[in-house]
Amino acid sequence: MGADCVKLEPPAPAGAATADPMGRYSPPAYAALHEGVRVLQADLKQAQGQALLQAELARADVLLTSFRPSALARLGLDAAALAARHPRLSCVAIVGAPGPAAEMPGHDLTYLAESGLVPGLALPPTLYADMAGALMASEAVLQALLRRAATGAGVHLEVALSDAARHLAQPRDWGLTLPTGAVGGAHAGYGVYACADGRVAVAALEPHFAAALCRAAGLPEQDMLQPRMRKAIAGFLRRHTRAELDQLARERDLPLHTLA
Repeated sequence: MGADCVKLEPPAPAGAATADPMGRYSPPAYAALHEGVRVLQADLKQAQGQALLQAELARADVLLTSFRPSALARLGLDAAALAARHPRLSCVAIVGAPGPAAEMPGHDLTYLAESGLVPGLALPPTLYADMAGALMASEAVLQALLRRAATGAGVHLEVALSDAARHLAQPRDWGLTLPTGAVGGAHAGYGVYACADGRVAVAALEPHFAAALCRAAGLPEQDMLQPRMRKAIAGFLRRHTRAELDQLARERDLPLHTLA
């Protein structure tokens, strides 16, 4: 969004390009996440590293951290210390969980599990809490800048990845994604069905889309929450190929996507 971003990393081990574990787990991910970011190396446990950090903070608007609160305090980066030294600087502290639980170890997977988002033994297809937490952190940065514009002083905000996981779990908590919920299997126009040569994801949830799906299937427009409608829609889709369904989607303005 136009910000000048600087990242401080620990000195890289011998033979490594970066001390960030992401550089080892996935170099393409590391490269994408640091595009346009100026990366500096600094050992914050040493005076020279602290001097570099303080020089950057003196001209910064917002500090993003991902340490436990106790580690921030040891480095002189707790809220009180920052406010005393850099009164216009805001801090957005990314933690695993809010309150005392911020000191407990955890990761994306454990926060998703805590929110009931890890069914069975399969790993989730993406890092939901991390990615949602990143959006929440960028939102907090904007909030901090808006507050400073109004008061002239920096603020200290906290973003918890466990809160991000709970946010993602809300549709389930509301009952929407349960088997009895509209987007959990009860609505015949919303689901993943077998077709003649693969699968098709159908999202005809709004009434006008549901009506269009019924017309395409040659079915009377009825309550899509009735179990017999799911059986009827499944039968129609099973008789058609992916190519036929893709063409049908274009012609009838239907929200569907075919899959292998």
